[in-house]
Amino acid sequence: MTGLSSAPHAAFGRIVVSLIAFMSMGLVGVESQVRAPALTNALDSAVRSFVESPVVPGVSVAVVRGGEVLLQGGYGFVDLEWGVRTPVSGEASYEIGSVTKQFTAAAILLLVEEGKIDLDADFTHYIDFNSRGRVIPVRRLLDHTSGVRSYTDMSVFGALSISELPRDTLVRLVEAEPFDFEPGRAQIYNNSAFFILGLIIESLSGQNYEDFVQRRLFDPAGMTESYYCDEVGIRERRANGYDAVGPQQLIRARYLNHQWPYAAGSLCSTVADLVRWNRALHGGLILSDASYREMTTARPLENGMPIRYAMGISDAMRGRTPVHAHGGGINGFVSMLAWYPEHELTIAVLQNSTAPPGAGTLAETFANLVLGPVPEPVAQRYDGALTELEGVYRGIARGQTMGVRIRVIDGRLQIFREGEEKPAIPVYIGELTWVDRGTHYIFQRSDTGIAELRYTAGSAHYVLKRVSEVR
Repeated sequence: MTGLSSAPHAAFGRIVVSLIAFMSMGLVGVESQVRAPALTNALDSAVRSFVESPVVPGVSVAVVRGGEVLLQGGYGFVDLEWGVRTPVSGEASYEIGSVTKQFTAAAILLLVEEGKIDLDADFTHYIDFNSRGRVIPVRRLLDHTSGVRSYTDMSVFGALSISELPRDTLVRLVEAEPFDFEPGRAQIYNNSAFFILGLIIESLSGQNYEDFVQRRLFDPAGMTESYYCDEVGIRERRANGYDAVGPQQLIRARYLNHQWPYAAGSLCSTVADLVRWNRALHGGLILSDASYREMTTARPLENGMPIRYAMGISDAMRGRTPVHAHGGGINGFVSMLAWYPEHELTIAVLQNSTAPPGAGTLAETFANLVLGPVPEPVAQRYDGALTELEGVYRGIARGQTMGVRIRVIDGRLQIFREGEEKPAIPVYIGELTWVDRGTHYIFQRSDTGIAELRYTAGSAHYVLKRVSEVR
């Protein structure tokens, strides 16, 4: 994706900062019936500023706390060519991309409740896949720790994405790829895993994925405007998608055959329906208590190191506030759906272009307005020699090799990503862990000194080996 020009992005940032400052002037601490109008106005102003960008045609948003709708509706345009404005009802449908994954995870857990799947069983018990002798529990598909190569990171996917071929074509291509890591030892976001989970759902339920999701998830949740996306079908109130190709230029969304995103990213929905989904999923209407805990509780890696992604959804903290969330990105669309359990707060943002800063940025702006800004981490003193951490670290990341260079400059640890000139200057929080804007850098010792760096952020836990000293 191409970055926005600095002017609209900076303007959005300035307005948001002003709004947050305004909301912090005593309004956040008073009763909701007093603060709701001011809060709604601030949320409305933030989204109006957001759609002023020339590469953000339109968005639909929902901010709902308990039974209180703070903001819900549409802004901008669902169709640029005809100048059709986004319906204010919140019922325009968008492709939600990887927000689909939590529906797939819930479907798997329903089959677990029926005794058809064992989360600790090797997934090859349920589907033909050559794992070359590895035992890969089903749960390792659900949290991106299987080590299987993600098909969207393979060079062949570009041609495959517009082709009409049997689905097992993709399975055969994936199993021929080398594993990114041994199962359970790292975490790399993985669309292949959720594609495979969709096939398992079909095999064990006797229904196709679309029908299972409709009958077992959409219908119980009251999601009347949600469906499996179709690149050729006609749907009322469906937003047209656009891809950003420059700071002020959009094109119509590139063609994508929805045979391939499948259980990893092929559902369409509305913000109104996503509010209904959050109420149903997190309100106990879809899964048993035990299954819900499985879905929303992250399990550590094989070496005991924690991760922040559970099953199709995050298990993370926003400062000291728990959050279960997932974003999505697919040709023409980006999305974000978040649930803050302590506040019974749903934030949903659907955008019909792939332009930055994206749905996640607007969702975080909403969270800042409702909950307050994320507190800065409390810095601790590092008693060791910072110079022992210096070096070049490299390892497999999502679709590429990641390299970082650690240097100590003016007495502070600075982290340079390969290809980037501006370093991250993280804060030390203890236990050889530094943090910068939600990304954790965790150094690991061996008998000979610092041997590797763990890069963790969202659904990523990359293992970067120390390959050289900094000269």
